[in-house]
Amino acid sequence: MNIDFTQIVPWIPYLLGGIGATLKLVVVSILLGLLLGTLLALCKLTNQPILKGFANVYTSIFRGTPLILQLVIIYFGIPQITGYDIGAYESAVLAFGLNSGAYVSEIIRAGILAVDKGQVEAAQALGIPYKQMMKDIILPQAIKNILPALINEFVTLTKESAIVSVIGYMDLMRRADFVSAKIYASFEPLLFVGLIYWSMVFILTSIGSWVERRLRQSDQR
Repeated sequence: MNIDFTQIVPWIPYLLGGIGATLKLVVVSILLGLLLGTLLALCKLTNQPILKGFANVYTSIFRGTPLILQLVIIYFGIPQITGYDIGAYESAVLAFGLNSGAYVSEIIRAGILAVDKGQVEAAQALGIPYKQMMKDIILPQAIKNILPALINEFVTLTKESAIVSVIGYMDLMRRADFVSAKIYASFEPLLFVGLIYWSMVFILTSIGSWVERRLRQSDQR
């Protein structure tokens, strides 16, 4: 076995620099996906056929095609169609945000439908407007029910962010490939980056579990 981890020691600061680039992509994509997913979920539950149809078609397209295909189409297709030279980071955020929004919309829709219908009927009987009812009554309860599913989606997004290396974005995976080419060895930098990804996912999962416990405790009071 020709394995020597000492050769990546000089490159460790460079590899660790990929954490910031990866988190910058993941956090912005999560926020975009959460916002878009919420709007799409509300469109699916509305009585407006145009909005409902748009949301269903959108979800079908982005859930039915590979994420890497969406990423490449955005990165190479937008310059060809519009002439705008979109950067790797903007392409990645757009692709991951749009893709995540489709999955999050289904999660939120299921969470809203799981809320007791009596809550909706009571709000309507009191004359509470639809927007206020959703914002103050339905969505807070739905979020508690779907938090594990949302955390799982964010974990998946964190791991899948590695595919942005194909368009040259200098995330953890891209930096590992660069170091591999420099030291003529792949195992050591890839394993090191793998441990970083695992640590990020572990921390995110732990935060999700902590929030879930806090919500359960607040319900018991």
